[in-house]
Amino acid sequence: MALWGMVIDLDKCTACQACMVACKSENNVPFVGKGQAERGRVISWLDMVTETEEEYPEARTKFIPRPCMHCDKPPCVKVCPVYATYRNPEGIVAQIWDRCIGCRFCMAACPYNVKYFNWHQYRIPKTMERGLNPDVYVREWGVVEKCTFCSHRLLKARDRAAAERREMRADEYIPACVEACPSNAMYFGDLKDPESTVSALSRSPRAFHLLEDLGTEPKVTYLMEGERHALR
Repeated sequence: MALWGMVIDLDKCTACQACMVACKSENNVPFVGKGQAERGRVISWLDMVTETEEEYPEARTKFIPRPCMHCDKPPCVKVCPVYATYRNPEGIVAQIWDRCIGCRFCMAACPYNVKYFNWHQYRIPKTMERGLNPDVYVREWGVVEKCTFCSHRLLKARDRAAAERREMRADEYIPACVEACPSNAMYFGDLKDPESTVSALSRSPRAFHLLEDLGTEPKVTYLMEGERHALR
């Protein structure tokens, strides 16, 4: 059984945010509007974190794409009273929206701030209804939303392979953000396969994890910029 993971090369990332647009479009993530955004109620399963180094006039701003880390030891799973969020055997921290009661314990427990509460029944304009992805459930209000590594694509790839009576290849399952990245800064695959690109890059000397001292063991690995690595 595969163990899915992602690697993001910060040396290649141009912060174009194509991954964010692809994620919203693929997963029917609602646009909450200006009023809700001003109240901090933006819903974005994948956001772009800024990091500023040095001081003016030598200040440099870096951008870090941040999806759900899909931790091997996820604190969000431990606190959910109804088991709406769970870690499946393939390492994906999934969310059962119909089971979620909106208590938001998982949001408080997540150190990466990658879970979002759906405050209202956000309406999709009629002109955009045809753009909805029929493979993804449209969430009602009052539930927590999060990145799922586009797990519906995994199910579709697995069904296609079964219909063709063959084994599914790892490269048949690619999340929307990885597919949309124009600079090929994002990699996805089976971490258990030592010959896969994502497995090799996760063992690179440039590799690091966000807040890795917390012991959550995230499966999203970052590759630090070459210049920064050389100064270590």
